Amino acid sequence: MTQPAPIFDKAQIARNLARRPQGGDFITDLVLADLEDRLGALIREFPRAAIIGPDLERLPQTGATASHGFAYQRHAAFAGDDDVPALEGEDYNLIVSLLHLQAVNDVPGYLARLRARLAPDGLLMVATLGGQTLTELREAFLAADALVLGGASARVAPMIQVRDGGALLQRAGLALPVADVETHVVRYPQPFALMAEIKALGASNPLVDRPRRPATRTLLAAAAAAYAERDGDADGRIRATLEIIWLSGWAPHESQQKPLRPGSATTRLGDVLGRN
Repeated sequence: MTQPAPIFDKAQIARNLARRPQGGDFITDLVLADLEDRLGALIREFPRAAIIGPDLERLPQTGATASHGFAYQRHAAFAGDDDVPALEGEDYNLIVSLLHLQAVNDVPGYLARLRARLAPDGLLMVATLGGQTLTELREAFLAADALVLGGASARVAPMIQVRDGGALLQRAGLALPVADVETHVVRYPQPFALMAEIKALGASNPLVDRPRRPATRTLLAAAAAAYAERDGDADGRIRATLEIIWLSGWAPHESQQKPLRPGSATTRLGDVLGRN
């Protein structure tokens, strides 16, 4: 079967990440804090755990925290690599993928390969940028392209929607799938400050079908004007949406809860509600 053409340019993503300055970034900090909370809510031990993603040097050396009672195996992966990094063996009780999925070409295949590395009743957790991320910038560039060039160009990468998360997990063979979203609104002095931070984060346009010529001053000015008009606040600052989607699912095991068979209920809903 013919493979679909790739969406993301792996070599360009590697170059973007290599140009990042030293130091942290607030998106990774948000995701790590959320991971701490989510793991802390689980009353379970994970004797064999792995974490993959493009920013593993930012993670604590002993895993999420020592209080969770386990250490991660770390496996670096540039966002854009479709192949799962070489995990040592199988039978992982926990695999965590952080900020990697949003630039993977074969999302169902990626999840399925991680699922195959889990032990029965093992947990997969994925944090990825969601479809509403940078929607304001996307719309501003669409308006600028139409005004200046008379058409549209691919300038902001597409990302998955939270409504598709559960189906992706089920397709990968995971049980008890859960997809939820954390939405943050970040404000900047003006659109060019946002564009500069995107570049500093190594998140410049990663698309194969991206424009090969740098954006002109006229186009950038039109995009900034459209942004300020659509998503500017009274104090002159602009808003940018950051959406982080969390996906989680378990490798099937006989101990897990199963949905009841249709028609097997022994109590009428009307009886429970006190209705005739």
